[in-house]
Amino acid sequence: MALQSAPVTATRTAPSGQGWMLAFAGFTFFTLFAGDFWRDSISWTGWLIVVLLCLAGSIAFLVRTKPRLPPRKWPKTLVLFLLLCVVSIAWSSYRLETVLGAIAQLATATAGVFFALCLSWEQVLRALGAAFRWIIGLSLLFELFVSVVIRHHVLPIFTTYQYPPGKLPDAFYWSRDLLFHGGKIQGIVGNSDILGMITLFALIVFGIQLADRTVNRTAGIVWLVLAAVTFLLTRSSTVIVALLATALVLLFAWWGRSVPQSRRVPIYATGAAVIVVGVASITLFWSSIAGLLGKSADLTGRTDIWAKVIDLAQQKPALGWGWVSYWAPWVEPFKGLAIRHKVEYLQAHNAYLDVWLQIGIVGLVIFILLVLATFGRAWFIAVDRSPLDARGTVAENVPYTALTLLPLLVMAAMIAQSFAESRMLIEAGFALLVLLSVKTKLGRP
Repeated sequence: MALQSAPVTATRTAPSGQGWMLAFAGFTFFTLFAGDFWRDSISWTGWLIVVLLCLAGSIAFLVRTKPRLPPRKWPKTLVLFLLLCVVSIAWSSYRLETVLGAIAQLATATAGVFFALCLSWEQVLRALGAAFRWIIGLSLLFELFVSVVIRHHVLPIFTTYQYPPGKLPDAFYWSRDLLFHGGKIQGIVGNSDILGMITLFALIVFGIQLADRTVNRTAGIVWLVLAAVTFLLTRSSTVIVALLATALVLLFAWWGRSVPQSRRVPIYATGAAVIVVGVASITLFWSSIAGLLGKSADLTGRTDIWAKVIDLAQQKPALGWGWVSYWAPWVEPFKGLAIRHKVEYLQAHNAYLDVWLQIGIVGLVIFILLVLATFGRAWFIAVDRSPLDARGTVAENVPYTALTLLPLLVMAAMIAQSFAESRMLIEAGFALLVLLSVKTKLGRP
């Protein structure tokens, strides 16, 4: 079953107000995905100013647009999750940090709600595409400049690292001058895993734009190739797994589109079987699989971090220690909790363990339901045809569009990443989760 898309016959010019909002949305996406770029270039204070501007702009556009969202359309699991993050201040073991973490979570959610309520699906796709083009283009130029002109490791412009010369851990460098040396490039975000995930999202977005013919074909192919090249240069094992999972979900979506709704039981049975076989294979052949991915059996220290997090979570299993978002390394129990090769990590490297640690089993159940509900709505948006009229009448000749795959593929990539990273809980990850949770409740592209 081939993906069908009607060709674009004309490009509509957005009203000036819509143009400004779309540009602001692209800038906000850039800031959410490339927060480390601002922190490394203009300091944490500069980053905070940019974030506050994005928050103020999101609120301003929400007030100006005045979108209507009936209570029944609000994702209940999202509301409960945010509410639990806030009320955990009452029992938190680090109350001030929980206040700050809750504020950060609500601010990020505000950006996600702005994307969901003020932008159409087409505008979300355009804003994401613009942000990814800037990040990928600047990353390649940055690494090229470092390798051709500077020719050595580069530290962030604003840094307070206190290490003897030559003793600074590699993870602290903005760029390690690896473009021409076969290493993993880090780009303007200063981290190969983050850059790799951005390129995976970019491959999804650029591919959909090409399939639906919403961009110039030549320019679209060029950016798709640049995203693929950047993906290969990051060589992130976590993102490679996320790519494979996303590709598998895409295959199932194509299969789902090829059969009527009443005959999809084999699809779901096969999907369940794939999950069971996958989990069994990982359990039985873990060392070999890790070796193929270029990882040690402990996943670069992740299993040690998980063990420590589980031990702490079991001490306060029901409601957790209190929400904090990024770990606060100056307070217990986070102080010195996860240090590897002189680098202190500020996350559990697993979104579900992080939620359990911070807001307990209650929060974990709510979060899992939030993720599953969003993925489920995204699945049906991707595989069901659009209704022809207000009565919901569906005709077999209604063409599918690639755009309806956007929420499903983004959620698939995020879920795959969430087992090795906690980024679904912070910055771009959480903003995307809020965007998709709210917007899939509102309807299909």
